[in-house]
Amino acid sequence: MNLILLTLLTAGTLLAADTSKGPPLKEADAKPPGQNKVTITVKGDKRVIESNGIPDHKVATFPNRGNPNAISEQKYHLEVPANPKPLEGGATGRMMSAWGVALNGIVFDPGTAEVYNDGDRSNPWHYEALMSNTEMGTTPKIKVGLGLDQNHGHVQPNGAYHYHGLPTLLIEHLSSGEKKMTHVGWAADGFPVYAIYAYAKSEDPKSELKKMKSSYRLKTADRGGDGKETPTGKPDGSFGLDFEYVAGSGDLDAFGGRSGVTPEFPKGTYYYVMTEEYPFIPRKFKGTPDPSFSKQAMDPHSNLGGQGGPGAKGGKNGKKGPPPEGAPK
Repeated sequence: MNLILLTLLTAGTLLAADTSKGPPLKEADAKPPGQNKVTITVKGDKRVIESNGIPDHKVATFPNRGNPNAISEQKYHLEVPANPKPLEGGATGRMMSAWGVALNGIVFDPGTAEVYNDGDRSNPWHYEALMSNTEMGTTPKIKVGLGLDQNHGHVQPNGAYHYHGLPTLLIEHLSSGEKKMTHVGWAADGFPVYAIYAYAKSEDPKSELKKMKSSYRLKTADRGGDGKETPTGKPDGSFGLDFEYVAGSGDLDAFGGRSGVTPEFPKGTYYYVMTEEYPFIPRKFKGTPDPSFSKQAMDPHSNLGGQGGPGAKGGKNGKKGPPPEGAPK
């Protein structure tokens, strides 16, 4: 076993450590069904990413009990600003199908369609894909397993493989197994996305590398729900609403980023960092996201699924798939 493989196994353990409350990740031991194809070019004021949506690394076996969908080719034509501008207060009220796209053409899509008590998707109490394991009211205790693999990825009803968290094998490939500031993709607003590490002093590329910490923390007050449409009990990370932003508690701002120099931007830029703890992949935009990341643009013929893909509801052609792992049958 060589050093790189040892590093990969270590990295996989570390990346999964903060999701221990959730279902176990599926082993990424299968080849994807096809060849990865992606091009990234700058045309005028746009950076254009075209991809077939097939990953360039091993994945879990799909379909599986937690995810009833098979990976299939996509026809992504995504655009982001080549020279993005931050907005004061960030972008608000913008719901995108995907938050961003990795350098291998796989989209970052951290949200889920699964809602507390199998409720309407307009209910803001959506489960977290990497933290879903809680007691819903008094009974029953269930795990909402979405069949995620070791890359924190799984498949939409339309066959789109996507990431809910740190793409372990992609990071390993891009970093060559080394601890360094690793550029992994682009957010829909055009700002670059890095994984885990950044310079301790944001403006000093000679400063030590530091594992970036999110500034989101679990709320301390009980949820105060009714047990029907809203959950009860102490926040434990099973839902996005279990967390709140606490300024200064970590290294990153409310958007999951910071300003500074990077290897790719030695003169400085705003950039996002994917972290080992919530939100894993940022959920907000510092700039204006491009409309090519909207659901209608990415999958105009589909009215299936939703953010993050199916778990309890996600069969093909609208049919209900296998129950989530640990859920009552």
